[in-house]
Amino acid sequence: MILGGTKGVGNEILKSCLKKGYNVSFCGRKLEEGNEIINSLDASDRLYFHEVDLNTINEIENFFNETIKRFNSIDALVLYSGVTPVASIIDTEEDVFDSVFNINLKSQYFLIKHVLKSMMEFKTGSIIFFGSAHMDYGMKNRAAYALTKSTLYTLSTHIAHHYAQHGVRSNYVVMGWTNTEGELELRDSEGMTEEELKNKAAKILPMGRMCNRFDPVPAVMHFISDESAMTTGSLVRVTAGQYI
Repeated sequence: MILGGTKGVGNEILKSCLKKGYNVSFCGRKLEEGNEIINSLDASDRLYFHEVDLNTINEIENFFNETIKRFNSIDALVLYSGVTPVASIIDTEEDVFDSVFNINLKSQYFLIKHVLKSMMEFKTGSIIFFGSAHMDYGMKNRAAYALTKSTLYTLSTHIAHHYAQHGVRSNYVVMGWTNTEGELELRDSEGMTEEELKNKAAKILPMGRMCNRFDPVPAVMHFISDESAMTTGSLVRVTAGQYI
């Protein structure tokens, strides 16, 4: 089950899961977008898409219920969806604050509420959080975003500590500066091309290039698989050395 999955790294995780033979439930704001992905991958028997606006939790329980109805159980939950508003503390309006907390934190918390009950029933499950290199302090103009990502790490370790006895594990993947669709749209609005963005990142990041949409996938697939059956409460940084 992927919170997201239509774009960026989330979409690459979806494709990797299909290659592994997994069934995948994913979500997004536009039904036609989800259907287009299902048709393009010719996987209607192994994919389920649910239309969700993560600014509210109105469809969160339905997303869970329909996933269970379709696939019976949830072996792994990948929490990919998120927004990155550009605003410092003194620039943040209430609606921006509410939106980033709704999408990045509240929707994830309440989806976990439902999925966790199911995983406890089956006595197995892997929850994978997507963090950010901003989680420790981050850029000045990513204040609210940084708060949500650091709180998700607390939630991940909370689950790891309290639910291991039920067979549930929880791990946190820190994703660095990545040329996702959202990042490219943001830079385009600032008048920066993708090539200019990559050149800028190469000068800043210790490893000499920004991450691409494929870089975090192996870590996520490891946490999904039984190879990480005894791994919980961990943090993996796929950041090209950002903020270390």
